[in-house]
Amino acid sequence: MRIALCILLALSASVVQAATKIEGVRIWPAPDHTRLVLDTAGKVDHNMFSLSSPSRLVIDIKNAAKRADFSKVDLSGSPIKRIRSAPRNGTDLRVVLDLKTDIKPRSFVLEPNQQYGHRLVVDLIDESGTRLEKDVSPTVTQNSAGKRDIVVVIDAGHGGEDPGAIGPRGTREKDVVLKMAKTLAELVNQQPGFTAKLTRTGDYYIGLRNRTILARKHNADLFVSVHADAFRTPQPSGASVFALSQRGATSETARWLAQSENRSDLIGGAGALSLEGRDEMLAGVLLDLSMTASINASLGVGSSVLGQLGSVAKLHKPGVEQAAFAVLKSPDIPSILVEAGFISNPKEEKNLSAEWYREKLAKAMMDGIHDYFRRSPPPGTLLAWQKENGKGDGRVGQYRIQRGDTLSGVARENQTTVSELMRFNGMNDDRVMVGQTIRIPSS
Repeated sequence: MRIALCILLALSASVVQAATKIEGVRIWPAPDHTRLVLDTAGKVDHNMFSLSSPSRLVIDIKNAAKRADFSKVDLSGSPIKRIRSAPRNGTDLRVVLDLKTDIKPRSFVLEPNQQYGHRLVVDLIDESGTRLEKDVSPTVTQNSAGKRDIVVVIDAGHGGEDPGAIGPRGTREKDVVLKMAKTLAELVNQQPGFTAKLTRTGDYYIGLRNRTILARKHNADLFVSVHADAFRTPQPSGASVFALSQRGATSETARWLAQSENRSDLIGGAGALSLEGRDEMLAGVLLDLSMTASINASLGVGSSVLGQLGSVAKLHKPGVEQAAFAVLKSPDIPSILVEAGFISNPKEEKNLSAEWYREKLAKAMMDGIHDYFRRSPPPGTLLAWQKENGKGDGRVGQYRIQRGDTLSGVARENQTTVSELMRFNGMNDDRVMVGQTIRIPSS
């Protein structure tokens, strides 16, 4: 009897030792959901179910034991009131989330990456409609001329539990691109006739489809997703600009036509075209035309942005590349993805970590965007009105030289020549100084 008891105790101890430890816990509150992440020593199996009155979410993790202290987690900004846990069935762990309201849960496991090990991820989504969608109203900004602004939606890639690429010195892509996106938004907002909106303003993750949904809700004229590239070796370098590939467009057209809920979605941010009530053939033709126009516009603005980036940084490829990135698949919004450089390259990682370099890249992107829309302004906008009436863009008359400006750049911005600017301002050479004010001839 004593021998049998010893064997049982030994088996029990081995089971306890084999239990996967829950080593850490993190919360990422985002506008559309809250993400709970449990760091685990290895891969785990789990079951999950909801309870009401009061609202709770129960997570049963098989063959697991808790090492993390759940009581120290900052739950502010999340729908979670408290996290409780207790052993279950001798070898399992039950985690209970006491909630402020009913939510729609979603869970999955993640494999280790450069920053984290195995993880169990639980997303808590508001069942009454995500805050992301409810809080966003169409952006229609009127300027002093009574014309609407061009709306540029800027998307900082990755975020929250997704760090993106990580450089040799530990620089995280999600941090670099958020700072660059905010700088670009400031530059866009400073330009007369433009308004910028950000898909994310903090360190949280937004689903790829939700990023394009946000752009559509803002009535975007352009969607710009900002990233930093990476490769398995440190040698590759240079900035890139991507537009949607034709293959990606074909698959996206099929997806839109296959899903009935998309039929009522507007094609064209201003509501110019709808698939609702169209037969299959006509809907396909309209969607294909819209997608083709969107890709052509994306290639146009992408080429303009790439040209400006090439004046301040090395380019990875000489032309706009095309790929089937999910965030580029808006059939109604010109969309580009900018890889600001290779964070896996030590020199570019150092540059991307520096504010001065990010500002230089952001200014080049803004110049490219501005150049494109001056040539092809959307109807009803201030730039379209200025073009129709032979007026400038707010810089005509005189312009104060900013850091990084060149006379050739100012000439290009104002659709004139360096020699004309020199003649108009009585200049002997093309050198300019920060703070200098130069006169711009009427176009």
